[in-house]
Amino acid sequence: MAEVYENNNFIHNAIDKDLEEQKCYEDILTRFPPEPNGYLHIGHAKSICLNFTTAAKYNGKCNLRYDDTNPVKEDMEYVNSIEEDVKWLGFQWEKRLWASDYFDEMYDCAVQLIKDGKAYVCDLTPDEIREYRGTLKEPGKESPYRNRTVEENLQLFEEMKAGKYADGEKVLRAKIDMASPNINMRDPIIYRIARATHHNTGDKWCIYPMYDYAHPIEDAIEGITHSICTLEFEDHRPLYDWVLQAIGKWEKPPRQIEFARLNLTNTVMSKRYLKALVDDGSVEGWDDPRMPSIAGIRRRGYTPEAVREFCERIGVAKANSTVEMDLLEHCVRDDLKTKVENRNVVENPIKVIITNYPEDQVEEMEIENSREVPEMGNRMVPFSRELWVDGDDFMEVPAKKYFRLFPGNEVRFKGAYFLTCNEVVKNEDGSIKELLCTYDPTTKSGTEGANRKVKGTIHWVDAKTAVQIKIRNYDYLMIEGEDGKMVMNPDSVVESIGYAEPLLGEAKPGDRFQFFRKGYYVADSKLTTDDEKVFNKIVGQKSSWKK
Repeated sequence: MAEVYENNNFIHNAIDKDLEEQKCYEDILTRFPPEPNGYLHIGHAKSICLNFTTAAKYNGKCNLRYDDTNPVKEDMEYVNSIEEDVKWLGFQWEKRLWASDYFDEMYDCAVQLIKDGKAYVCDLTPDEIREYRGTLKEPGKESPYRNRTVEENLQLFEEMKAGKYADGEKVLRAKIDMASPNINMRDPIIYRIARATHHNTGDKWCIYPMYDYAHPIEDAIEGITHSICTLEFEDHRPLYDWVLQAIGKWEKPPRQIEFARLNLTNTVMSKRYLKALVDDGSVEGWDDPRMPSIAGIRRRGYTPEAVREFCERIGVAKANSTVEMDLLEHCVRDDLKTKVENRNVVENPIKVIITNYPEDQVEEMEIENSREVPEMGNRMVPFSRELWVDGDDFMEVPAKKYFRLFPGNEVRFKGAYFLTCNEVVKNEDGSIKELLCTYDPTTKSGTEGANRKVKGTIHWVDAKTAVQIKIRNYDYLMIEGEDGKMVMNPDSVVESIGYAEPLLGEAKPGDRFQFFRKGYYVADSKLTTDDEKVFNKIVGQKSSWKK
């Protein structure tokens, strides 16, 4: 079980008060109720953490319950991904349940509502129902079918269940108040006809309950004490309470509490929009490392500990707001810096030849694995006459205050020697072929000569033993367009070929490293093989977020 967050928040305060006033059962039970119609995203991670850690705080339990009341949009692929995501975040549910487990009881409750004069079958079309509902400023008007007799409604509802009517021809509506200031209370639909094979119940049903009707019944049947929802359900809470009170079967019905959903800068968290990106091929799939899906950030290399820490830091609020992506990246970086080892990797490589170094000599340089954690020890890295350096570490005509490699300048090759660039050899097209350098053999790292001061330090890779790798550097998937709306970033991923020290040739899918002076990277879980190493950028080296 992941750690329990002890932050004081209004949800825990409400639970404390309910326990004190004995308005709920002592055994706190929460639930995470996803609809299996898409992959979960980082916003769902906040809800997962909140529901599971709230239950743990009170030594309670949390169920995983699928809201599978809409068989048209649901798929077992999504079910499998949801369970993988919850487990990856570090949580284990008490029971795995389905809303469809309760279809028989929901139907019986609907029959009881009809018998009590609290529900009726309506023949209005969807457009007519919207027209009759009224507006925020004007009350609705009653359906001409609102006053059907109990007997007629029971017969019609039974016929709906038996498949006598076409999809959309009739619905069952709760009889509440067409003049209510809350539009959700204006005789909402609680059952509709939908001929679709259900993954769990097959073709047993051709009528299905609406979410606002099903959700409180599911909670009550399971004994959920507190139904923790996002803020968009606040206006639906009166209907949630009405359903439970109208049915009246439960001594201590669950209580719904809402919190603000997570919004992140440069991120779109709409299942519908994200699914469209997947369907039209704009991204590799739900687990594309650019996607805000939990599958995507897992493949990107984020850690569950960092995501949980992020969810704890942002806390819970009653008002919607937008959180800076920098904070999430800070949490990832903060977690990784004590867990992963450094490796030398160069991009846009430039060949360096040390003209005064013995041609057949190879040395093993001892380099620390982590500046943050000395206990990670050191590794041996080969060094010889021919090396690769990063394209960013050389300028033929240096800019002001540029202290890396340029003609006539001496720099420290980290963990090795001091080198001076003497000559730039070019190809016929004017591009750089190689840099001819000399080294000072008295400046080997760890010796007294290495204490001599130079302003620049760069990293390197031995050319003879270097491993070629593919590097995928990521930027935000979404950026703000000229009209102020979010659009897909055409430069959200840039692929390049780099050279790495030999140890990276042994990397397995999911292995994480800090590329020296570059940032944190992970061996892609799908593309990395024994023959090809593909690394995704997790997060950059430095954070712009301020505590």
